[in-house]
Amino acid sequence: FCGRVSDKHVVIESNILDKLQHGELILADRGFPLEEVVATRGAKFKVPAFMKDKKQLSEQETEETRRIANVRIHVDRVIGAIRTRFKILKGPKNINFLKNVEVDKSFVDKIVKVCCIFSNLLPSVVPLD
Repeated sequence: FCGRVSDKHVVIESNILDKLQHGELILADRGFPLEEVVATRGAKFKVPAFMKDKKQLSEQETEETRRIANVRIHVDRVIGAIRTRFKILKGPKNINFLKNVEVDKSFVDKIVKVCCIFSNLLPSVVPLD
């Protein structure tokens, strides 16, 4: 996607939601307005609890927020590791990498997918204790 587009637009246009299966869980930030779209596919949508007008989160909200944060830390670590490990993902790309009208996916999409596949073959960044 060129220019400034919202996260919601990227997710919807990528068709990744079509791959959701009934009962799967999507972890998101508060400003990510996709709860209704996710629900229509039978999946669950979770955002961390926030204070708003409360003075304190309930014990259950605190525990759930902690668990979500733990998962998100690992997701961020994996994304960072992929960006660092594969030099082809760094720096500007030729415009021809971005759009290919003859095929469904751009060349850069294929590159990212291959980098993710290779990353899955490497030792986990998440401790398996």
